[in-house]
Amino acid sequence: MKKLSTRRRHPLAAVVVLLLALAAAGGAFSLLAPASKAQADESAQSLSIDEGKKLFAVGCASCHGTGGQGSSDGPSLVGVGAAAVDFQVGTGRMPAQQPGAQIPAKKVIYSQAEIDQLAAYIASLGAGPVIPTKNEYGPAGSDIAKGGELFRTNCAQCHNFTGKGGALTHGKFAPDLEGVAPKHIYEAMQTGPQNMPSFPDTTLSSKNKKDIIAYLNAVNGDDTESPGGLELGGLGPVSEGLFAWIFGLGALIAVAVWVAARTAKAKKS
Repeated sequence: MKKLSTRRRHPLAAVVVLLLALAAAGGAFSLLAPASKAQADESAQSLSIDEGKKLFAVGCASCHGTGGQGSSDGPSLVGVGAAAVDFQVGTGRMPAQQPGAQIPAKKVIYSQAEIDQLAAYIASLGAGPVIPTKNEYGPAGSDIAKGGELFRTNCAQCHNFTGKGGALTHGKFAPDLEGVAPKHIYEAMQTGPQNMPSFPDTTLSSKNKKDIIAYLNAVNGDDTESPGGLELGGLGPVSEGLFAWIFGLGALIAVAVWVAARTAKAKKS
């Protein structure tokens, strides 16, 4: 009988099989990784919404309703978006201390993490403006001159030419914009808080908003100099000239009256 010849495997065959197995496992893992990451992100978002709902129930529901539907003491929050929450709570306007013609900014009582959770919950109630990124409101690529033109056209009527603020009717006012965070200025333009109209991207593009913020930072920055000395609210040369005339003439009249009185008294004596 002939012996069956045994075929010997090549020494590298086992290595090749192992590499193929590892490649197959890696491909399967790469297919599962995006799904796992998406599930993790979804779980984190759900957790933020749940935590935000708890915070809302304690600090906001008494005025805005248990489901954010609004009440006689506060408007509906359905569809206002995360940006509105980040602005109102991030500037201390909400929760409000008491109702009034306008809610002023005050000390912030929530941490940024809690504000993000509240924003996530309100955003889940209805689509609305999202919180802007730093690229949207940062100074990079902005046009200060264009921002000044846009600000004087759309904002100066209430906020003054340099954003110093001003009085409105029935106890309302346009707040001073000096020292306000660029993100909050952007969100205010997005959402139109209280008496301010909203400026969506269809009215003012993201680039336009960035230019306006850059202009405000330029005119109110620490390096900005006032060639006239006293700024007088930045109202411009006409109002500043009127101020000089009124007080200058008033001072001259007062001096003339004083001199006349002294002269008359000297003659009598």
